[in-house]
Amino acid sequence: MAVLKVKFTKTKRDKLAQILWILNWVSVVSGIILFSLGLFLKIEIKKRNEVMAKGDVNSVPNMLISVGVIACIINFLGGKICYDCSDANKFSRWKLVMLPYIICTLCFTFCILVGALMCYTMRNELEESLYLGLRDAIKFYKDTDIPGRCFLKKTVDMLQIGFQCCGNNGFRDWFEIQWVSARYLNMASKEVLDRLKSNVDGKFLVDGVPFSCCNPSSPRPCIQYQLTNNSAHYNYDFLTEELNIWVKGCREALLDYYTAIMRSIGIAALFIWLFELSVLIGVRYLQTAMKNVLLLGDLEGESDGWLLENSFVETAKYNINIIKNLGKANQISTVSGMNDPNIDVQNTNCGKTNVTTKPIPTAS
Repeated sequence: MAVLKVKFTKTKRDKLAQILWILNWVSVVSGIILFSLGLFLKIEIKKRNEVMAKGDVNSVPNMLISVGVIACIINFLGGKICYDCSDANKFSRWKLVMLPYIICTLCFTFCILVGALMCYTMRNELEESLYLGLRDAIKFYKDTDIPGRCFLKKTVDMLQIGFQCCGNNGFRDWFEIQWVSARYLNMASKEVLDRLKSNVDGKFLVDGVPFSCCNPSSPRPCIQYQLTNNSAHYNYDFLTEELNIWVKGCREALLDYYTAIMRSIGIAALFIWLFELSVLIGVRYLQTAMKNVLLLGDLEGESDGWLLENSFVETAKYNINIIKNLGKANQISTVSGMNDPNIDVQNTNCGKTNVTTKPIPTAS
């Protein structure tokens, strides 16, 4: 029994073909949108790849870009097919192509769904990449004279100013590294020497942060050194008073930024998936209806269209049998019902059981 069978007149078939022709062109636009969203996300990630560790963070934008390009190609072809399906004579040219086209389009719509879901599962990979990348960027903040690292100070400062953040997890991350270059330290100063000797690794550690951590909205002048020393500043208590530097870590700030972008892209991709699926269902109805018209031989008459010719269970069994019999040579086909022609072949001795044979003479 056919699944979701619908009866179509010639007028309904023509209208369905025209509507699907228009919807396929709309789908081409949706493919361009997917491509643009993937390209936008890739550019946004590339802007800050200096503070990201090398990982699989580009898998989502690459997926969206690929799906967008394929969507444009498939839907352009679908528009041509649907336009020709308004004429039964032209449909005969696409009769053998439409079913493979529908199967390929079904796989393609599944890829759109996968791309949409990947937008929501990318957060963990992105968080790890940001954590490792920011850790290294802050670590090499002072290396302004080393090629390949001299740009990191500007990158980190612009990042902290733009995203109103400080450090990797927070401003205390700067307390654990030497972020002041040795060329700007007065080695004749006793205070500097004492700090270098007090650290096991010989680093110049201070309870201070770079200027880019300062909050310009604070009414108090920025306190970026001796943050934990209450006596160093008048009317100041770092435990109770709100600091006039950014408290949020840059990893959290960037993660929130990219999560908001990917959530919006994921919602858009889900809507595009639903739209593509509805167009695919319409193409399936058109294909079965036009196929039945040719079988009936009455191009002006009514015909049935359906999603599946048999029930879901029968269709699943049919496809499983096909898969099982793939690659099995010289095996009876259980799908087509064909019998082995060698079965029940009559004996050719015509019932003669006592047949005498002459011995072959041997040379003496």
